[in-house]
Amino acid sequence: MPENHEPSAYPPVSLVIATQDRMQLLQQAIDAAWNQDYPGRLEITIVYDNHPEHPELARSSRNREVRVISNTRSPGLAGARNSGILASSGELVAFCDDDDAWKPSKLTRQVELMRSENAQGCVSGIEISYGGKSMVRIPKVDTVDTASVTRDRLTGAHPSSYLFRRPFLTGTVGLVDEGIPYGYGEDYDLLIRAATHGRISVLPEPAVDVLWHKGGSKFSRRWEAMEAGISFLITKHPELTASRQTASWLHGQRAFALASLRDRRREGAQVAAQSIRLNPRQPRGYLALAVAAGVLNPQWVVDRLNEKGRGI
Repeated sequence: MPENHEPSAYPPVSLVIATQDRMQLLQQAIDAAWNQDYPGRLEITIVYDNHPEHPELARSSRNREVRVISNTRSPGLAGARNSGILASSGELVAFCDDDDAWKPSKLTRQVELMRSENAQGCVSGIEISYGGKSMVRIPKVDTVDTASVTRDRLTGAHPSSYLFRRPFLTGTVGLVDEGIPYGYGEDYDLLIRAATHGRISVLPEPAVDVLWHKGGSKFSRRWEAMEAGISFLITKHPELTASRQTASWLHGQRAFALASLRDRRREGAQVAAQSIRLNPRQPRGYLALAVAAGVLNPQWVVDRLNEKGRGI
């Protein structure tokens, strides 16, 4: 480790990894965290959601520990993350998906940036791996504030890069919202709330390796979840539709999800028209119309977007 690191300047960190038992990928995520060059203590809490625990994953050393627990709150990612937050004790709280991996200096670089900017949280860019290709996505802002996070989904600010001060997260911002339908967009909701209450720094480099699976993420095919989640977020955060640009983007996503459901295609076309009226340059509305008309297969569309490092 670099000689100028003073351990007292690097507070204990609690990393929460929620999992549904993808052992090989999970082990990679654990190892990447364990091998960080961070000089401070790192507590890694593995939270099993609706699957038997694997206690054999637990281990410890001088300043590293892996703990294994079960989700004791509502089923799903939000409840699992909250279980991990509440069961841990580090001064800083971080997340990582079980199919992602931190780059070696991720934690050190973020903690140093937070300290230099007196920030309450930090996100970083990511490097996406999909179909044999690698694509870098970095938020094009210095800090995540209300204006930036409600104007742009900030895909580069992936939840596997989230790092927050514990009192800020558990007290000021509040835990992950377990009431969001299907848990869709729970990470975005958390980032919106955090940006409202404190400074969230951006580390302008890809500090996390993010694996996108062929066939899409957990939610990219669950169209009911996408539609219900976006509708919930729009109601919870009216500022999301304050600008025509953002409203068009969100309604375009809703339209695509509705059009992908055979019994809701007509509704999808109506919402797509709303998206296009708000912003004729927003492509999601046109894609939704094509899906509703049966011209495009929604799975094919998502696959093509993923190849470019983007989602619907």
